[in-house]
Amino acid sequence: MNDIFVRVGIDVGGTHTKAVAINEVNGEIIAKASVKTTHDDQFGVAKGVVEAFKKCLTENNISSQNVSFIAHSTTQSTNALIEGDVAKVVIIGLGKGFFEGLFTSIQTKLNDILLDKESKKYINTKHIYFDVNNLNMDKLIKTLKEIKQEGLEVIVASQAFGVDDDFYEDVVCEIAKQEGLNATKASSITKMYGLTRRTRTAVINASILPKMLQTADLTEQAIKGMGVNVDLMIMRGDGGVMEIGEMRKRPVLTMLSGPAASVMGALMYLRASNGIYFEVGGTTTNIGVIKNGRPAIDYSEVGGYKTHISSLDVKVLGVAGGSMIRANKHGIVDVGPRSAHIAGLEYSAFTDEAKLDGGKIVFFSPKKGDPGDYVKVLLKNGEEITITNTCAANALKIVNEEHFSYGNYNSAYKAIKLLADYMDKDVFEVATAILDKSYKKIEPVIMDLIQKYNLDSDQISLVGVGGGAASLIIYVANKMKLNYAIPKNAEVISSIGVALSLVRDVVERVIPSATKEEIRKIRSEVIEKAISSGATAESIDVHIEIDSKTNKVRAIASGSTEVKTKETLVEITEDESYEIAAKDMKTTKDKINKISQIKNFYVFGKSMDEVTQIRVLDKKGFIKVQKGKAKCIKTTTRGCLEVVRRLWEEMAVYKSELIERPEYYLCFGFKVMDFSSVDLSKIELLMDMELNYLNEDEEIIVIAANHI
Repeated sequence: MNDIFVRVGIDVGGTHTKAVAINEVNGEIIAKASVKTTHDDQFGVAKGVVEAFKKCLTENNISSQNVSFIAHSTTQSTNALIEGDVAKVVIIGLGKGFFEGLFTSIQTKLNDILLDKESKKYINTKHIYFDVNNLNMDKLIKTLKEIKQEGLEVIVASQAFGVDDDFYEDVVCEIAKQEGLNATKASSITKMYGLTRRTRTAVINASILPKMLQTADLTEQAIKGMGVNVDLMIMRGDGGVMEIGEMRKRPVLTMLSGPAASVMGALMYLRASNGIYFEVGGTTTNIGVIKNGRPAIDYSEVGGYKTHISSLDVKVLGVAGGSMIRANKHGIVDVGPRSAHIAGLEYSAFTDEAKLDGGKIVFFSPKKGDPGDYVKVLLKNGEEITITNTCAANALKIVNEEHFSYGNYNSAYKAIKLLADYMDKDVFEVATAILDKSYKKIEPVIMDLIQKYNLDSDQISLVGVGGGAASLIIYVANKMKLNYAIPKNAEVISSIGVALSLVRDVVERVIPSATKEEIRKIRSEVIEKAISSGATAESIDVHIEIDSKTNKVRAIASGSTEVKTKETLVEITEDESYEIAAKDMKTTKDKINKISQIKNFYVFGKSMDEVTQIRVLDKKGFIKVQKGKAKCIKTTTRGCLEVVRRLWEEMAVYKSELIERPEYYLCFGFKVMDFSSVDLSKIELLMDMELNYLNEDEEIIVIAANHI
């Protein structure tokens, strides 16, 4: 395969580290490899990353010289925080004069940050304050030397109003590094105001620096040692990647990079605009939102406190494909949170059915302190196995042969029959009760996300990824009467997501009454950050959001590491686009109409009326906009803002106490940009910035949609 250039993605999971190699020209997966995740190795998960990479290449005769892109997700930062494997952090607060100094000293002096209540794990902190009006450099150097002599190795410099002027943060960090200390500027982690929250975010970042630097160095050296000529990229928790050098400064951005990898893989493999995605592993299920073709993002929490770190808004449930059941004589008590993996037991669905003859039900506690009503099966030969969600799904025959969760129906049936006989019930009743217990934990989370992100429940679908997807999503979708999809290669979807991800960076500011010049400045800043993270300037696309309620301006830049982004999907025909749109609208081709079209997009509606249900598809077959009540007008750059102003009134919905205004989408070139705000002037400001880059006669489709 020496003539094929490949993109390699590696995902570090709780049990396995999986690698895939993807042909960069046509998107075909040409190699897969899996190794056990090396949590307990002296080099941590880095060893497994390298082993998976080597195995993927050597077993498939791929030359390291033909790797055009390599990236991996990591559990290192999340696990370090969960397990308390963190460094003590010295906070150096910096302020000016008496009043500012008092404020700064109070705001930067943090309590130890609780990581886990049960194990009482904390990030321990020490606080020192300097008045920069009378900064004695000799005293500063002496203080930093004393910190090192105490055996401490990490500092955070946090300056009052450092968002606007970080000069002294720079001074402190530069001297600290000269003294051999790891140092983090609070203003380099986030530019948001709020000194305490900014300091806390920087402390969390600093606490994992030593561990992450060790891992980064080992991984990079090993990859480079194999002859790979491209920079190693690391998955961020918000769905993008960054160059490893940038990760060394801001490792906290990798929190939740595993779930981020899975949703990015799902987005590339499924043509969906709005949906709820499941990443179902053996022990936990991560549930989040795809809205308008993007994963929903929120601020991460650590120790019950919000940080300024954006990551996927993911809800983690202790119920998954390998979750064991709790039961008694009367029925199923619960499912999870303990899994077969934690207990060291195999699933009955993956056991030779002959071994089940003569087995008997045994109740036990998987870990000290656990309830004693978890179920396992003692086989006649002395082996022990267990019953899981996957076993119940197989016993009910709702898992198909192509799914990774597909097992032996007879084995699953026999195991559950042993439990059913103990309860004096039938197998169908018990298997259904198992999945129903899981469903009752999942359904409220889905409904909360639908409400939080204003999703139309009639339009969303469930997207199942991870090896255990089929064991839960089919049952949940049927109960909720929702469409669902499990993509091909679902078990390695996270690795695919890593391989296909773009470089991403974000800049946020609170700017009351933001001007065009201020937004341009933020736009330029985020482009520079994306380039620092590994993107080429030619490939960068910037999306800007303004929250009228908080005056927060967020600029998101995405770009490729290659000079020219490769196209990995062929264009669909117009007839195929009809089929995709009709299926998504739960109807047939003859019941929908093509209501507009420009070079790279089709717009379909259920009628030719001015206001209708619509779907916008690009020429690759991806649904980019999915709305239940919208109006679509084709215009040009010259007439775009006039159309927007007209639709602002025409699509307004008057309610008793308020006027609900539409949200907008502009389709032009290869882009679909979404704009929503309670303030028309802010929408016009953002649109005008984008339109400035277009020719006056460029065709644009304007869509105004109501929030229903």
